[in-house]
Amino acid sequence: MTTDVNRLGSRAPRTGLPPVGAGLAVWALDTTSEVVGGHPVAGAAAVLDAAERDRAGRLVRDRDRHRYLASHLGLRVLLGGYLGLAPERVVLVRETCPCCGGPHGRPAVAGGALHFSLSHSDDVAYLAFAGVPVGVDVEAVPSADAVADVLNTLHPAETAELTALPEPLRPAAMGRVWCRKEAYLKATGTGLARGLAEPYVGTAPAPAPVAGWTLTDLPAPTGYAAAVALHAPPTPQQP
Repeated sequence: MTTDVNRLGSRAPRTGLPPVGAGLAVWALDTTSEVVGGHPVAGAAAVLDAAERDRAGRLVRDRDRHRYLASHLGLRVLLGGYLGLAPERVVLVRETCPCCGGPHGRPAVAGGALHFSLSHSDDVAYLAFAGVPVGVDVEAVPSADAVADVLNTLHPAETAELTALPEPLRPAAMGRVWCRKEAYLKATGTGLARGLAEPYVGTAPAPAPVAGWTLTDLPAPTGYAAAVALHAPPTPQQP
């Protein structure tokens, strides 16, 4: 499956109708922007909720705080566009954690009208929206040292595949693996609580199949990798 990536710039976006079922919309955002979707990042506090403002306020570096504000402002602008709401009127909640039952699972829109996922790395953010559970991840291609650090925490077959590659090719392959896994783990709501071994997603240019899910690598800027995971409900059997 090939997925286009829309660009969210300084102007208000034309989102169109919200995705339904297995429909998917993916957006990318430059988090250094001073204006996102028609809203100045400097005024984001008036749009974000108390939890988002608190999280932003605890970021020590100005650059990190700006990235956070820009990406969450973009999330609210897009959700508002799909749901017909002003960005500040979008109510965000947390689903129940599938690992422990606590109130810190996937972020969600109150009422569950639309599923979404947000990921940001350095100056790039990706946002995905669907009518079914979805996860998106974007990451800078890791260094050789970073590859070595996590190599043995992956599925044994992925570790073997990466080890068999020439060293110069390992970072890009590791970037693919990492984004595919993170996208899946975000979509399921488990995060990294159960480690990185499962599921097997493979290092090849196309993701390995994962039962019940569609994994797709996304176009990404040079030096980055990105992927999206979309829940694939079972096809009803014909009588």
